[in-house]
Amino acid sequence: MPESFLRPPKAEFPLVRLVGEDGTRLGHSPTEPDAETQTQLFRWMVFGRVFDQRMISLQRQGRIGTIGTIRGQEASAAGLALAMRRTDWLVGSYRELLAYVAHGVAIENVLNLYRGGVPGPFPEGVGAMPVQIVIGTQLPHAAGAALAAKLRGSDDVVVGCCGDGATSEGDFHEGLNFAGAHKVPAVFFVQNNGWAISVPRGRQTASETIAEKAWGYGMPGVLVDGNDALAVYAVAKEAIDRARAGEGPALIEALTYRVGPHTTSDDPRRYRSDDEVAQHEKDDPIVRLRLLMEKEGAYEEGMQERFEEEARAAMSLAIERAEAVANVTPETIFDLTWAAPTPSVLRDRQRTLEDLKEIGEVGKE
Repeated sequence: MPESFLRPPKAEFPLVRLVGEDGTRLGHSPTEPDAETQTQLFRWMVFGRVFDQRMISLQRQGRIGTIGTIRGQEASAAGLALAMRRTDWLVGSYRELLAYVAHGVAIENVLNLYRGGVPGPFPEGVGAMPVQIVIGTQLPHAAGAALAAKLRGSDDVVVGCCGDGATSEGDFHEGLNFAGAHKVPAVFFVQNNGWAISVPRGRQTASETIAEKAWGYGMPGVLVDGNDALAVYAVAKEAIDRARAGEGPALIEALTYRVGPHTTSDDPRRYRSDDEVAQHEKDDPIVRLRLLMEKEGAYEEGMQERFEEEARAAMSLAIERAEAVANVTPETIFDLTWAAPTPSVLRDRQRTLEDLKEIGEVGKE
């Protein structure tokens, strides 16, 4: 008789890393980025830092609404986006804004969303669902879109993204369970940045890692250093290629850290120490990749400054274009939600406009 019929959880889940914090090469992968892609990774990460700073500034000026910060998570977003094909579908949340832009969505479309307007049509040939704000609800959508791709015979892959907090939602379970049961071409990417607003990762789950949850859904999982752009790209590329080949979904946990507040309405000093943040700031993903490129002779003098200037110019142009778009009217929510509105929707639309007119809201700028 065995001592116990119960089996302990499998806790051995090695962290995938290709580059150390000091830029030292730790290993290679057949799916790691080539020299040109590596430069593009660096370019997009630098853009992400400028983007984050500018978006926070716009929010403080009252020109956009509350924004979720991305500082410190640039490697996770850029590494994932560049590993995707343009026609692959990105199904993400507010923490994936850099991934959306790097995937091909216009900056002004993102700005319009945060100005309370209509994001506008995504470019032809770019697979991207609208940014989701409700925690975790995009994951069943990702699984469903992946099943649709499979039924159509498409070789597009759907990438569903969320944070560590979303893995405590039922939608996470439902999305991954459905994807595993139907063996759909999907990759689930969790940016584990340590905090779900003020709730630390250790309060979210008793499992040693989020990646090991993949076993329960019949799919492989991997834990990757989310501040190592090369490792994120290599792991994401392998999982996406595998899904494209018809081998089913996978779960990636990118271990990173949210240096800034959860959003611009959050004060993280109320629940975490300055020492903790300072310790993580030492592992800046942009600095890490730059150090590697310098060691391997891939960094050109003035490259970061040039990319920063390009990013500032791109942001200025996008802001100008976004603020030139007329404010949406109240009926927009009805006109753009239903392709063929039902009689009840038309009645609701009419009633809403009448109510707004009565209180003097219709026609206001």
